Formats: sequence, C-alpha cells, structure tokens
Amino acid sequence: MAGFAQISLMAISNVTTRRAAFRQLHTSGCFVIPNPWDIGSARWLAQLGFKALASTSSGYAFSRGRADGAVGVDAVLQHLRELVDATSLPVNADFEDGHAHELGQLAANVRRCIDTGVAGLSIEDSTGDAVQPLYALDEAVARMRAARAAIDTSGADVMLIGRAECFLTGHPEPLPEVLHRLRAYAEAGADCLYAPGLHSREQIEAVVAAVAPKPVNVLMGAASPFTVTDLAGMGVRRISVGGALARAAWTGFIESARQLADGRFDGFADLVSHGDLNRAFGNS
Repeated sequence: MAGFAQISLMAISNVTTRRAAFRQLHTSGCFVIPNPWDIGSARWLAQLGFKALASTSSGYAFSRGRADGAVGVDAVLQHLRELVDATSLPVNADFEDGHAHELGQLAANVRRCIDTGVAGLSIEDSTGDAVQPLYALDEAVARMRAARAAIDTSGADVMLIGRAECFLTGHPEPLPEVLHRLRAYAEAGADCLYAPGLHSREQIEAVVAAVAPKPVNVLMGAASPFTVTDLAGMGVRRISVGGALARAAWTGFIESARQLADGRFDGFADLVSHGDLNRAFGNS
C-alpha cells in the first residue's frame, strides 16, 4: 500500500508541475503548441523541443477511420490519457463541445477530462447541427460557466479555453460575432480565447485587442505568409495547428498508396529511415 501511495503522489506531483508550467507559458511571449494524433507523433514532437502539446479531434478521428466529431467521449478520454502518458509535456485537450448538450453532462465530462491529467481543455460553441451550427450566445455562455465551475470544483489548475467557431460554421458576419462571443466567454471564466479560421492581420489583432489581457490562441492549419515572429508581434500568445500535421502525414500516405496501386514505388523515395524511427522511439 505504501508503494502504491508513493506512486500516486508522484503522479499527482507530476501533473501539478505540468499544469503550473502550462499556465506560465500563457503569461508572456508566444509559443507553438503542435497537435499530435497518437503516441508516436506526440513523442516525436516532444523530442523537437516543443514546450506543450495539444490534441486534435480531427487527427485522432481520422486515425480511427472516423469523421471529425464522430468519436465518442470514452474513446476520446482514453486517447487523452495516452497523450498525457506519452511525454512529460503538458497537454491541452481539444474537447470539442464537451461531448454533451445538457449542462450537467457537460460538467461531468469536463471532470472526467480533468482526471486524464490534461493541463488545459477547450470548449467550443458549435453544435454539430447544420440547421443551427452555433449554440445561442446565452446557452454558449452557460456552457462555458458550467465548464468553469467543474474545473474550479475539482481544485485542479486546468486552463479553460473558450472557442468561437463562427468562421468555421459559415456565420454571415463572422468577425463581429467572434469578438462578441469571445468577450462573453472571457467574462464567463475562459482563461484563453480561440477563434479558428482567422486569416488576416486585421482579424487577429482585433481578437487580441478584444479580450486583452487574456491570451489568444491562433490556428495555423494551412500554409501562411505569417511566421511565428509575425504572430508574436500581433500579440498572439500561442499557436496551434489543429489537424494539419495529421493531414500532412495522410497526404504522404495517400500519394504513396496511389502510386503503389498503379504499380510504382516512387512514393517510397526520401523516407525517414527505419533506424531513425527506431532510435527516436527507443529513447522514449
């Protein structure tokens, strides 16, 4: 029993340290938080020197042969545990809409997410319903407050990220609605704000100004003229890439597989070597 208690205390201490380090990253400067989709990609990214990782709902869903948003909460929670255990880095959970519409279930799922050891989790305001793609603002704010209360009640220092999905859901006036919603989410207790789909300097700077001094996450899921230095200069605190790394991997796989189906092996040129991967993961 003493050994078990010692291990448990060590695990708690490790999680607490990661969460504190994650919050500290949000106090100044700008950092990239890349999105692995499995244990191997998490370990590879950790070896490149990144300071934190974030899950990707789409990247994980594709790895399971499912569409984004079509993976159940139990599988997602198991995936988050695997990512947390894969490295010593803090992990931010892409927790979609909390995998629940009803507030009580949302809070229960947030508590389960906290138990995986994540250092942060995001709650988005998209519904998955094509007819009404966004929760009404008052309902979205109530959901953010429920997530905040669940975190506070747990006593865990887990950051809450409020996401406004207006650009991704085709809102007719996305930027004004994003600014309105992100301000409301900040007031409801979100520690960091995020609106995937921003693409211009004007949009990014408007979001940063709207919620200051709270930090802003910007998604860079496609090729862009901006660099990390550029985004830092706009006041962005953290940069994620969503499912882009997973899609990059799928792009290489799909092209190589198509060539193989045509009877060619050209897609196997310039591959990372078996030995390099073996050495990388042998040290994990």
